[in-house]
Parts: sequence; structure tokens; C-alpha cells
Amino acid sequence: MLHSMSTTVEIASDRSADEVNEEIRALWRRSGGTLSGEQREEYQRLVLEWAAAAPQSEKAA
Repeated sequence: MLHSMSTTVEIASDRSADEVNEEIRALWRRSGGTLSGEQREEYQRLVLEWAAAAPQSEKAA
């Protein structure tokens, strides 16, 4: 059975960047430093969530 993947990213989080960062760290600890395919997908989702939650600098590069 094939599943289609959405190409849009939905990030809806009420969590702070620190909370998401802690989940990212926990994922790495659980994986022993090597992420499986499923864990990589989770990591990518978490990084996008973290980026959306992280405070934006007022200074643009």
C-alpha cells in the first residue's frame, strides 16, 4: 500500500524552544547517536518545530 506524502509543513506547537530542544536531546540519547529512518523523520519534524518556537533575533544577517 502506497501513501502519499504532503509537501507542506505544518508546525503547530505550544511548546517553547527549550522544551523541543530537550525532546531532540532525548531522541539522540535513546538512539545511541545513530538515528534510524523513522527517528530521522522525527528529528526533522522536531528541528522545524524548534525553529518555529525559537525567538527570532532582531538583527537580520
